[in-house]
Amino acid sequence: MTRSPYDTGLDRNPANFQPLTPLGFLERAASVFPRKTAIIHGPLRRSYAEFYARARRLASALSAHGVGRNDTVAAMLPNTPAMLECHYGVPMCGAVLNTLNTRLDARVIAFSLDHGEAKVVIADREFSKTIREALTLCKVRPLVIDCDDPVYDGPGERLGSVEYEDFIAGGDPDFAWETPADEWDAISLNYTSGTTGDPKGVVYHHRGANLLATSNVITGGMGRHPVYLWTLPMFHCNGWCFPWTISILAGTHVCLRQVRAKAMFDALADHGVTHLCGAPIVMSTLLNAAPEERREFAQKVAFFTAAAPPPEAVLAAMAQAGFEVTHLYGLTECYGPAVVNEWNGDWDALPGPERAALKARQGVRYPALEGLDVLDPETMAPVARDGAAMGEVMMRGNVVMKGYLGNPASTKAAFAGGWFHTGDLGVIHPDGYIQLKDRSKDIIISGGENISSIEVEDALYKHPAVQAAAVVARPDAKWGETPCAFIELKPGQSATEAEIMAWCRGLLASFKCPRTVVFIEVPKTSTGKIQKFRLREMAREL
Repeated sequence: MTRSPYDTGLDRNPANFQPLTPLGFLERAASVFPRKTAIIHGPLRRSYAEFYARARRLASALSAHGVGRNDTVAAMLPNTPAMLECHYGVPMCGAVLNTLNTRLDARVIAFSLDHGEAKVVIADREFSKTIREALTLCKVRPLVIDCDDPVYDGPGERLGSVEYEDFIAGGDPDFAWETPADEWDAISLNYTSGTTGDPKGVVYHHRGANLLATSNVITGGMGRHPVYLWTLPMFHCNGWCFPWTISILAGTHVCLRQVRAKAMFDALADHGVTHLCGAPIVMSTLLNAAPEERREFAQKVAFFTAAAPPPEAVLAAMAQAGFEVTHLYGLTECYGPAVVNEWNGDWDALPGPERAALKARQGVRYPALEGLDVLDPETMAPVARDGAAMGEVMMRGNVVMKGYLGNPASTKAAFAGGWFHTGDLGVIHPDGYIQLKDRSKDIIISGGENISSIEVEDALYKHPAVQAAAVVARPDAKWGETPCAFIELKPGQSATEAEIMAWCRGLLASFKCPRTVVFIEVPKTSTGKIQKFRLREMAREL
C-alpha cells in the first residue's frame, strides 16, 4: 500500500480528534456567558451557569444510583426546565434519554418503558395517573422520580420515593462528565406514533444530535442569543434538537407547559421571542386568538413548521401578524426536520399562484443531510427530475437514525439498498426540490386510478371556510375506493357538502373529487398532526 504524502505519522488522538456530541454546547455557553439568562419559566429566571450546574447535578445523582452507559432514563415531562436539564444531564452520565409522549395512554407508555428497559422514570405530577397505571402494566421496576413544577397547580400525586429537586440536590455541580467514547453511542430513544401496531423505538446517536442541532442554526438563520419559545413538545424528536441548538448561541429558552394563545402572545411581547416551532395547529391558535388574548410585539418572529405546507392565505395572515414562516419536512427517524423549503428571493416577484406552488414543495436537504432523492423503491433507480414521475423519498447521512431498538427486521427493511426509506411518495423537480404527493399507505386507488390525498387536501384548503382538511380512502363496491373528505371549518364559517364538492370540481379532475364530505373536529396527535388512521376507521363505518 502506497504511503500518502499527507500521512503526518500521527494517528488521531485527544489533541486532534473528539467524538461529536451536543453536550459541550452547554459547557461552552456557561463558560462564555455564565450570567446570561438561559431559561425563563413563569417567574423563574435561570442563568447558563445555573443550568450547567443543575445538569451536572442530575448526571451525578443518576450515576450515584447506578445509572450508566446505555441505561435508559425515561422522562414524562412537559416543556419545563427539568426537561431541558434531562437533555444534558442524562447523556452526561452515559445514559440514554427516552422522552415519553405525554398525550399517550398508559398501555403505550408501559410498552415504551418495557421495550426501552427504563431504569429511571422522571415524571411530572400532572401525569401521575397515567404513570401509576403504566407501572402496574409493565414488567420493569424503574426508580421513579417525581417532578413538582411550581408553575403547575392542578391535580396529581407523588408516586416515587424522591422528588426531582431533592434528587439533584444530592448531586455534584462539578461532576466530571465525559464526552462519549464513541460518537455513535446512543443519546436518545424516541418512539414512533405506533398507529399500525406497537411503536418502534428510534435510536439517535451523539454525532447526529450534534450535526442536526448545528444545522438548525444554519437553516434557521439564527443569530446570537435568540429567544426561543417552547411550543413544540420536547418529547417529539427531542424538540427537533433545539434543546441543544439554543446552547450553541447562548440563547434563552422560554418554557411553556401548554400551548395557549394568551401565553404565546404574552411571551412574544414580554420576552421578545424571536423563534418558535410548531405544527399548523399552532399557527391556527395564534391567528384565531380572541382580541383579549392578543398582545402587540415589535420584533419579526421566525416560525418553523412541518407537516402539510401552509396554504397561501395562512402564510399571508402570518406575515401580516409579524411571523416569517419556513416550511420544513422530516421524520422521527431523521432527528426531526432534515429538509427545508429554501426560499429563493427571486421567487417573490412571481404571480401568486406560481409562488404558492413553490411554497408547497418540501424542498432541499439540510446542510447535515448528505443525500436526498426520489427513487423507485423496487429498482432503487432515481426517477426523472421532471416534477411528475413519482417514487419514494429517500435519505442518507449522519442525521438518519442508528436504527430501531430491538427490531432488526424493520431496521433492515428501512435501510434496504443503502438508503433510508421514508415511506413518503413524491416527485423531484428539475431544480432538485422534492415535493410530497402522499404516504404510500395514503394513496387512494379508485377505478384503477391513483389519487393523491395531498392533492385533494390542497384544493380543500383553498376554500375560505376550511380550517383543517384530511382525505382518506372510503371502500366502494364499484370503484374499490373513493376519496372521503373530513373537514373542520373555521370559527363562525359555514359550508355544505354540495358547496365543497362543487369547489373541488372547479380545481380537480372529476375522479379525484371527494364523493363523501364529513364535517367534524379533525382528530390530531399531541404534536398537531392529523390522525388519518382514525379517519380511515371512520370512513369504513360510513
